[in-house]
Amino acid sequence: MQLQFLGTAAGQPAKSRNVSSLVLKLLDEINEVWMFDCGEGTQRQILSTNIRPRKVRKIFITHLHGDHVFGLPGFLSSRSFQANDEQTDLEIYGPQGIKQFVMSSLRLTGSRLPYRIHFREFTSEQLGKILETDKFTVYAEALDHSVFCIGYRVVQKDLEGTLDADKLKAAGVPFGPLFGQIKNGQDVILEDGTKIIAKDYLSAPKKGKVITILGDTRKTDASVRLGLGADILVHESTYGKGDEKLAKSHAHSTNIQAAQIAQEASAKRLLLNHISSRFLGREIGQMAADARKIFPNTYIVNDLEGFEI
Repeated sequence: MQLQFLGTAAGQPAKSRNVSSLVLKLLDEINEVWMFDCGEGTQRQILSTNIRPRKVRKIFITHLHGDHVFGLPGFLSSRSFQANDEQTDLEIYGPQGIKQFVMSSLRLTGSRLPYRIHFREFTSEQLGKILETDKFTVYAEALDHSVFCIGYRVVQKDLEGTLDADKLKAAGVPFGPLFGQIKNGQDVILEDGTKIIAKDYLSAPKKGKVITILGDTRKTDASVRLGLGADILVHESTYGKGDEKLAKSHAHSTNIQAAQIAQEASAKRLLLNHISSRFLGREIGQMAADARKIFPNTYIVNDLEGFEI
């Protein structure tokens, strides 16, 4: 499981940062990639990665500001050009209006897709648990931005314990169907009468990972709830220390406020993105240092960086 950032700028591209988009790579878990936001130029950023667009099966949009959605029509069209690959349907989750934006853009540009898009649109009253599969659950809450904006919490379900094959062989269990029964938690009796207790050969279940990905927002309790105990909390940091009034008036957060959220949520790691183009080089380093005084495990992300979870 890995997070990779395709764009980390706020509002407009900077020389070293594209606008908002990131992907959660779940290739080992479910052979899928989930995208969060799709700012202008996202499809070009993907060319610098090993991401295969057809593997992107779900797109989660935080809000309808252009720097988070202008890349969608282009990406969706490019995804259809992979003639040698299987065409797979796509799901788009986001605020009410995302379907109209996507379909109008495709229709007006004469774009025809060889796959279907399934939309899940939400108002603030429709949030909560928005998706559940056999391996993941996704929760969503409204944040505090200038337009309706969503934060997402992706929870991996606990992983089954692993089977100690060497210990089973030593106990005289022949490799084959009995291994499968024991892996499923069933006790078995061998031909010589030996009883094998399944739990003695299985490790304890492993707790699943939690990844919280927030859209643009002021400091809000919803961010804390979404980030509770998260292995990784992705939070915007449009402004820096001392910019609290500016951040509030523009419906954004500072690095300090993001660090406070991570601390209150007892998150394990804080990744800051959505950085204003006014911050360069040494100032970025200072932003990180200031945030670490509150939440030590803080990192300011650069475009195309990946993080193992």
